Amino acid sequence: MPNNSPDCADGGLRPDGHASTIRIPAGLVVLVGPPASGKTSFVRALVERGQIEAEAVVSSDEIRAELFGAAGGPEPADSVAADATDSDAADARIFEERDRRIVARLAAGRTVIAESTNVTPQARARLVALARRFDAPVTALRFAPDVADLLQQYAERGRTDLTTADVRAYAVVMSRDAGADRLRSEGAAAVHDVPGRRRSVAPAEAAARFAFGQVLSGYHAT
Repeated sequence: MPNNSPDCADGGLRPDGHASTIRIPAGLVVLVGPPASGKTSFVRALVERGQIEAEAVVSSDEIRAELFGAAGGPEPADSVAADATDSDAADARIFEERDRRIVARLAAGRTVIAESTNVTPQARARLVALARRFDAPVTALRFAPDVADLLQQYAERGRTDLTTADVRAYAVVMSRDAGADRLRSEGAAAVHDVPGRRRSVAPAEAAARFAFGQVLSGYHAT
């Protein structure tokens, strides 16, 4: 049964058959989805289209690459299948840097997008706590392709840091712990599903369905 609620990004069609624009308020935007679900392609399309500035995207993978020269691995504290080569000290450093960048954006009254899997409640709780320090609204964008599409996207990208079993495990946790009602109960003011391959929607087309606020309401530079 199709979901045509206001919180579903692939519902709400205009009379001309095109999807209506989903307006995201300035604040913290949390991407939620397994590896290979389309999160990175989506944010790249947003940046390329000029809908957000590149600095608005805070990626755990990119921070890992900057600090340790190893991109593409699962986010440390959000891992479903833990990477044994990740030390606790490295994990802490990655997340301290991620949090620092998110706080800097929110303190400046700017939108920030947390790009990591965020399929577990523990990972999301840490992010929601940061937003609450600044009374910033939290919007969750869900990437939930069916398992067949997810595995196909994983295979196409040729990732060697994860196995098929790992990707399936992330998908199971996503299905169990990252439903729209769960995300709202954790503090998300709005939850939107980002359409993808299952609906024959390319990343650029999905990005075009969203409009992002840039400055937090009531923010005044000091």
